[in-house]
Amino acid sequence: MRRPRLAGLGVAAAAAAFLTGCTADSTPTTPASSVPPVSAAPSSSADPVAVKALSDAAAQLGNTSFKMTMTSGSAFQLTANIDAPRGTGNAEMTAKGANAALTVKTLLSGQDIYAQIPGITPAGTWTHLDMARLPDGASIGLRPGQIDPANTAQLLSATTDAQAAGAGAYAGTLDLTRAAGVAGINRVTVDGYGADAQRVPFEATVDRAGRLDTLTLKLPAADNRPAQPLVVKYSDYGQAVTAQQPPSGQVTEAPDSVYQALGGK
Repeated sequence: MRRPRLAGLGVAAAAAAFLTGCTADSTPTTPASSVPPVSAAPSSSADPVAVKALSDAAAQLGNTSFKMTMTSGSAFQLTANIDAPRGTGNAEMTAKGANAALTVKTLLSGQDIYAQIPGITPAGTWTHLDMARLPDGASIGLRPGQIDPANTAQLLSATTDAQAAGAGAYAGTLDLTRAAGVAGINRVTVDGYGADAQRVPFEATVDRAGRLDTLTLKLPAADNRPAQPLVVKYSDYGQAVTAQQPPSGQVTEAPDSVYQALGGK
């Protein structure tokens, strides 16, 4: 049985960096202890009240546990349960290409990442990854120090004209050239969008407590792929998250092929 290829599946442009082949010049991930504030680029059309509401909502992700689901059509889905204050979480990522499909499970425990990769990880065990061997921005769903697989706080920092769009709703455009490597959108993909990358429409909603509820990016078409929205949903704030380090007898070290597929060394 052939091992599934770990990169280049041709999934939607918003697929996680693990499957799209994150490049070394992608934007580094954001440590939980330093969530960037959302601040609109200079623009007379930006609403300071809307910008602050989005900033406050994104900042709350670093103070609690939550569930996040990120999808791009039927080709990609990432579901993660994160306990940001404790730096733990678990995730399951599924991507489908023209000739392949792959489901990867990951476990985050402090500074360690463990994965179950079909064709690589023996049944009932976990593969441990050395993140020092991976380029900045590379991820397989979770990453030490990154409280949110979508890195929404950094993504929203690239907004240029956020506006209120109803009760608890906001809209505007994002400049993805300022946020490559976020939400699995690497520099190569952003460059493929051309000038459209500087004005990607987004919509966001917050719940009654002012926490992020949904974020939708209306990504443009590129590389013979149709335009496909990237949808991120947040829920289950304050939930208990189970993510314990596997017993040493159930852990193997990742082979060189995994790092090479991720653009590492």
